[in-house]
Amino acid sequence: MEEKPRLSRLTAILTQLQSKRILTAREIAKKHNVSIRTVYRDIRTLENSGIPIVTEEGKGYSLMQGFNLPPVMFTEKEANALITAEQLIRKNKDKSFTEEYQNAIFKIKSVLRHSQKDKIEFLSDRIAFRTNNKNQKTSEHLMILQSTIANFNLVEIEYTSLQSENTKRTIEPFALYSTQENWLLIAICQLRQDFRVFRLDHIQKLTVKNQQFEPQKMTLQEYFEICSEKYKTTPDIPLS
Repeated sequence: MEEKPRLSRLTAILTQLQSKRILTAREIAKKHNVSIRTVYRDIRTLENSGIPIVTEEGKGYSLMQGFNLPPVMFTEKEANALITAEQLIRKNKDKSFTEEYQNAIFKIKSVLRHSQKDKIEFLSDRIAFRTNNKNQKTSEHLMILQSTIANFNLVEIEYTSLQSENTKRTIEPFALYSTQENWLLIAICQLRQDFRVFRLDHIQKLTVKNQQFEPQKMTLQEYFEICSEKYKTTPDIPLS
């Protein structure tokens, strides 16, 4: 892991301080790939900037009670739901999804009250999802594809089909869905001039093009209904 620029690191340390009741210098150093000495210097810089950091001898650092950025409050049930979702999403097989959710939940934890932080740290060790036990990550394109769907960007992919055929295609991303732990992309394939379904773990390379396309008028539910009528089995067919 490369060391972050100092301004970026200071901001990240502030967020990290808000995410836990007590944070040690060693935890900060490990997270940001810096020395303990650098952590001490960064903490002094934050204190000199007016951040109310409390040093607890033999324990670590915390932020003064009531200091939160931004001023968002969660109920206990809302906080518990977020922690439960965190444990589930860690088991997801798309690397980009799990990483971005971890970044998001890290920021959310930073605005919880001190009492909530203690409880969710305890609760997170008492929740387990016994799926994907080896924590496999088979794809890393989910977040990029979500963006292309929202922004109507054409995408070029190098794809290996279920029949082990390698092709390069330009597609118009339409929707994403998950089934049996695999993420699937529904898209208009310009090569076939029709809808096709692509497994994300079979996409070998993905390039977002500067060109945009005209979005489809139908809804995802309408697509599923058309597929159900056409194949009388499941919208997973045909997979490219």
